[in-house]
Amino acid sequence: MSSILVTGAAGFIGMHVCRALLARGDEVLGVDNLNDYYDPALKQARLAQLHGQPGFSFEKLDIADTAAVEALFARRSFDRVVHLAAQAGVRHSLTHPHAYVQANLVGFVNVLEGCRAQRTAHLVYASSSSVYGGNTKLPFSEDDRVDSPVSLYAATKKANELMAHSYAHLYGMPCTGLRFFTVYGPWGRPDMACWKFARAMLAGEPVPVFNHGDLLRDFTYIDDIVAGVLAVLDEAPAGPVPQRVLNIGGGQPVQLLEFIRLLEAALGVPAQLQMLPMQPGDVPATFADASRVKALPAAPREFTPVAVGLRHFADWYRTYHDIPAPAAPTPGSEKEAAHDA
Repeated sequence: MSSILVTGAAGFIGMHVCRALLARGDEVLGVDNLNDYYDPALKQARLAQLHGQPGFSFEKLDIADTAAVEALFARRSFDRVVHLAAQAGVRHSLTHPHAYVQANLVGFVNVLEGCRAQRTAHLVYASSSSVYGGNTKLPFSEDDRVDSPVSLYAATKKANELMAHSYAHLYGMPCTGLRFFTVYGPWGRPDMACWKFARAMLAGEPVPVFNHGDLLRDFTYIDDIVAGVLAVLDEAPAGPVPQRVLNIGGGQPVQLLEFIRLLEAALGVPAQLQMLPMQPGDVPATFADASRVKALPAAPREFTPVAVGLRHFADWYRTYHDIPAPAAPTPGSEKEAAHDA
C-alpha cells in the first residue's frame, strides 16, 4: 500500500483518480480549495463519493498558499504525488489571467518544492493538449515543438513542463507530465463542451457551435484517462534527468458536428445548432499520438469509443439532474407518424 497525495481531488479527473487508487488499496490524501470557478456543490458531490471509503482523507487547501503547502509536506509523508489542481479553461484565461498565475505557476512550484523536500518517488502532474497551440501536423507527438501557445492557459501548462524538467535535472526528482486530450464522462465539468451541449439540448436551447462546426477533437473518456494515470504513476522515469511528458488521448478524433450527433442519440433529444465563429485561444484540431503511454505495461491498449462514452455520460447526467429518460415510442407509433407526415 502506498501513501499518495492527490491535489484537485474534488475535480473531475481528481475524484476518479482518487476512487481508482482507493479501489486498489492505496492510502489517499485529497486536497482541494473548492473554489467557485464552477458550482462548488458539484465538487462537494464528487467528494461525497470518496468520503467514508477506507484509506481516504481530505483537507481543504489552496496550493497557491505557500505556507499551507509547506506545512502539509512537513506533517505528512507521501510515496507519490498526483498533481491535478489547476485553474482550468482556455476561455476563462482571457478574462482572469491572474488566477492562472497563482494556481498554475505559484501552486505548481509549491508542489515541486514539497516533493523535493520529501524526495518523493514520483510526481505525476497534469499538462494539457493545449500546449500544442496552432500546430498543424497531426497527430500531435511529444517530440513536436510546443513553443507557440495560443492562450495563457496553454502557456502556464508549458511552463509546468519546463519547471518539472528543471527539478528533475537539478535534484534527480522523477516527474511525468500528462497532456490530457479533451476529457469527458460522468462527473465532468460544466464549462466543457459535453456538459454545455447536454444542458442546452435538454433545455431546448441553442447549442453554440464554434468555427461553424469545423473543429476536430480527440475526445478521451475518463476511465481511459484514469487507467493511463495509474499506469504512469507506477512506472517512474529513470536516468540522469528522470522526467518525461506523455500524451493521453483516444487517438480517434471526431468532428464536432459528429460529436453533437452522437450526443443527440445518447440523450434522445435533438440539438438546435447556433453556428458561431472561432473563439480566441481555440485551435482547429487536436489528435493524440498516444503510442508512448500505451507502451507502458498497465496502460489501456484500446480507448473507449465516443459513442459508448457519451451513453455513459448521458445516463449519469440525467440521473445527477433528476431528468427522466425520454419515453420509448409505443408500438406502431413510428409508422403512424410517418403516415401523418
